[in-house]
Amino acid sequence: MSNENDVINDLGAELYDQHETQTEDIDFILEFIGNEPKKVLEACCGSGRILVPLAKAGHDVTGFDADETMMDRIPAKAAGLKNITWYKADAVHDDWGTGYDVVVLAGNILFNIVSDMEYKKAQELFIKKAAAALAPGGYVYIGYAPFAPNGRTLTRPGPSCEDDGRIAWSWEGIDADGNLERDAITNGAFDEETGILTFTRYFEQHLASGKVIKETTKKVKHYATLGQIRDWLADAGFVVELECEDFERNLINDESCEVIIFARKV
Repeated sequence: MSNENDVINDLGAELYDQHETQTEDIDFILEFIGNEPKKVLEACCGSGRILVPLAKAGHDVTGFDADETMMDRIPAKAAGLKNITWYKADAVHDDWGTGYDVVVLAGNILFNIVSDMEYKKAQELFIKKAAAALAPGGYVYIGYAPFAPNGRTLTRPGPSCEDDGRIAWSWEGIDADGNLERDAITNGAFDEETGILTFTRYFEQHLASGKVIKETTKKVKHYATLGQIRDWLADAGFVVELECEDFERNLINDESCEVIIFARKV
């Protein structure tokens, strides 16, 4: 029987799998990289939502994540596969390896980095580490969909907006044992000059045992513009070969709030 700490840790991973069920990015990646087996690395692979389907498609895949609880869900999904490996690592401080054909930075990871490093530097470092992990001619995939409370797009700012203090639960779910988890964020405040977004996160777990856990934390993220991402890619030795705002390959425009990129290492 699992102890309470196991329940607390496993709940978030199970609910992540309940909520994150999209496959459009997986189909998009597979279409771009083709059927010939590739050596693929996914940074911050989580519970294998992308990693496992790439392996099932015949690619030789490796993933890493700092969250072992999330990766503990991979074995059941990857049963019988011999072409998949995963391991615990810190994306900022640990080495990513070398010789890959494709590096995947999916799931909006550039906006969800967890690190003690200054946020903007960490985002640029992810691009540099992707370049170092790739063989010449290899590709990095980036799925980036940040948010800012002032309505900012990837190419231009929106009107200023400050936190109004309202809370709307944006993530809520119950596992098979009746444990509930939910969280929410306030609108926050956005500094257009620095690109820094600050907001408050409210987190609750209501366990079937009756225990209630509540946390309130201040969060800081850096809203990288499309221009900054392009510059980081160029500085790391990449050439962008595909850039669009969605999986239908619609082109980026002044209203775009998301970007999907395939860039080749020269």
